[in-house]
Amino acid sequence: MDLVKINQEIFSAFHLPFVKYGYNLPMQTSAPSNRLPRKLILTITIGVLIAVASSMIPFTFYSWLWNRLNIFATVFLGIFIEAVPYLLLGTLASGLVEMFVDQDQIGRWIPHRPIPAAISGALMGLFFPVCECGVVPLTRRLFHKGLPLSAGIAFLLAAPVLNPIVILSTAAAFGWKAMLFWRIGLSLVIAVVVGLVFSVEEDTANVLRPVLTLTHDHPHEKPTTFVEKIRGALVITADEFFEMGRYLIIGALLAAGLQTFIPQTALLTIGNGPIFSVLVMLGLAVLLSICSTVDAFVALGFVGTFSFGSVLSFLVFGPMVDIKSIIMYAQVFKKRSVAYLVLIPFAMSLLAGILFNYLSP
Repeated sequence: MDLVKINQEIFSAFHLPFVKYGYNLPMQTSAPSNRLPRKLILTITIGVLIAVASSMIPFTFYSWLWNRLNIFATVFLGIFIEAVPYLLLGTLASGLVEMFVDQDQIGRWIPHRPIPAAISGALMGLFFPVCECGVVPLTRRLFHKGLPLSAGIAFLLAAPVLNPIVILSTAAAFGWKAMLFWRIGLSLVIAVVVGLVFSVEEDTANVLRPVLTLTHDHPHEKPTTFVEKIRGALVITADEFFEMGRYLIIGALLAAGLQTFIPQTALLTIGNGPIFSVLVMLGLAVLLSICSTVDAFVALGFVGTFSFGSVLSFLVFGPMVDIKSIIMYAQVFKKRSVAYLVLIPFAMSLLAGILFNYLSP
């Protein structure tokens, strides 16, 4: 009897008693594997492929990419640093409104009929020095305080142009001339029209997104003294600043990416003619995402290249709709409402720019 049979008989004699009582032992044990884990093999393979692909890319590409990244960082910081103070100002105004203004006061100040409410809401921008970033949290707070929908929409679109800082900066760039007055007038008209469109909707729940932080009132916790109200306003300012600030960062990143990798010269070369020139300037307004407090000086640089109507459409549409404001709108309004807020001002700005190009001398 050879050794294999002897081993099998010994294993069977040892194994049978355990099987009898419900236990089962393995018939044989496998030797430990010396193979490498699949994840390690996959990681090494990907690393080798990346190294090979990198060696095939010319050095000039890395130089180009490095320059693009530097431009991206510069543009992003420019947009972000330019917008942050006005976002902070808007959230501070939101906190003060929450602490010092109640719904009865809003009802006394703003009429509820659609046309007077829309006009009043648009003119409110004269008293709030906020740009398109700071006006979003302030408008949301005013809606919470009972501001009519038509007034809130008109204020949202008009305030970035009608506020005193923007009026003075536009006057500094173009003087107290036609460009300034047409910018104010067209912005006011567009804001009122869009406000009236939204006034058709009776239920604000179909327009506004539910925001838990704004829908729970606790009257028994309301501060009573002036110091407590100021402290509460600062707490709200901090909360809303960090809440809306992240969307500002996302919008600034997108705007910087588009400006970095889509050359403006490509748009300028096709911007000829009374119609295409307006479309290009509207596209630049969204692409550049410049704060309304300084966009007049940027628009001044286009005066020699583009027509009066094209530059005017840039100054009217840009403060109402750009990349960062669209992202912030989406946090307050439902998708359908955001589409209206973008498309109606776009169509009206386009039509106004084309009319000026054809009718102006």
